[in-house]
Amino acid sequence: MKTLSVRVKFVAMMLLTAGLTTGCATSGEAKDPIEGFNRAIFAFNDGLDKVVVKPIATGYDAVLPNPVRTGVTNFFGNVADVFVGVNNLLQGKLTEGVSDFGRVAVNSTIGLLGVLDVASNIGLEKHDEDFGQTFGRWGVGSGAYVVVPLFGPRTVRDTAGLVLDVAADPVANLDHVPTRNTLAAVRLVNDRANLLPADKVIEEAALDKYSYIRDAYLQRRRSLIYDNNAPREVESQ
Repeated sequence: MKTLSVRVKFVAMMLLTAGLTTGCATSGEAKDPIEGFNRAIFAFNDGLDKVVVKPIATGYDAVLPNPVRTGVTNFFGNVADVFVGVNNLLQGKLTEGVSDFGRVAVNSTIGLLGVLDVASNIGLEKHDEDFGQTFGRWGVGSGAYVVVPLFGPRTVRDTAGLVLDVAADPVANLDHVPTRNTLAAVRLVNDRANLLPADKVIEEAALDKYSYIRDAYLQRRRSLIYDNNAPREVESQ
């Protein structure tokens, strides 16, 4: 069954369309023309996180020893490396793509299905690539900033990339529903637990949490697309 993948594609695209067609005049901010819509979704996501996701992640972080949490992070990172490699190849970065597949080969065998990150220890660098970055690499503009329910900050370009990311995600597309849902839930909680140290920083630094996260997201995405060497001039939207 591919119901999760289909559901995510449908929800992401329908909500993106709704936001762009009904809220395009809610802000004078060029990078965030649908700010009213985005703030509403941000408030929903933030409330859900505070009530459900963060408490579970906090308990997970408190109960599991650090080596176990690291192993879980490594396992899902190994799964992700497959499509990091695909995106590097699609971006024309052959050396990086071959290195990514080398990481998967080493970590899936010597690293016990990725639980141990042996590849990093032998000099195979971990990269961070996705379909949104691939679109950006080939000149697709970022478009408006969008907050997607459950998935959080995106741009129009990254929302389109999200659809492909989910379509290609081995976890989201497992046919065995209990296994798929369990892995997806563990990955979500583990990812959120890894972000817990950033919460205090955001709360202390941000006068407006929404704007702080938006600006940080856009800056980071631009940096990633240019491989941490973004030009000084502002990227055209």
